[in-house]
Amino acid sequence: MGWLWAIIVGFVLGVIAKAVIPGKQHSPLWLTTICGILGAIAGNAIARALNVHETRGIDWSRHIFQLVAAIIIVAVVDSLYMATLGKRKRQQV
Repeated sequence: MGWLWAIIVGFVLGVIAKAVIPGKQHSPLWLTTICGILGAIAGNAIARALNVHETRGIDWSRHIFQLVAAIIIVAVVDSLYMATLGKRKRQQV
């Protein structure tokens, strides 16, 4: 069940990150979900390093760290995806 929650949270974080980033992102949904999962892992690690990973109530700080990490990862991976896709299209012509 842990993997299912990781995929769901990764999907939600990835879609929110895509919505926040200005412009159009061309990466597919599966790649966005993987970036969201990585953002959740990175956000949890940052929250743990800053000792704010366990608070009473909703862990807003942890969720903010996860979202910011997902935004950064989605932006970087999308630019790398487009650079790779652009090279591939130029080689086909």
